[in-house]
Amino acid sequence: MAEHGKEESVDKKDELYSKVLKLKELISYQDGTVASRMLINKKAGTITIFSFDETEGLSEHTAPYDAVVTILDGECEVWIAGETFQLKEGDTIIMPANKPHALSAVTKFKMALIMIRE
Repeated sequence: MAEHGKEESVDKKDELYSKVLKLKELISYQDGTVASRMLINKKAGTITIFSFDETEGLSEHTAPYDAVVTILDGECEVWIAGETFQLKEGDTIIMPANKPHALSAVTKFKMALIMIRE
């Protein structure tokens, strides 16, 4: 499982403001890896979109902040503190701060990750 893969350029992030966006179209699948694109990076938190090839995931880790994951395309499994959840397009889950969590692709999938900092 990958930690975080190749990040797409955020130099053109201003082109995203004041527009209607289709988040799953802002990132492409890349064979054998996890790709990410940060949309917002502020002191209060971040919004990042990811694409995962069907054999990829994020290994178990903890984060000091609450994280909201919304599946934009495909399906994945999410583990939070030993409990397993099946998510598909349109599903959202909140991962609490300081709880171990991981995720793994069931199919290729894309997700939005919103991190809220305290």
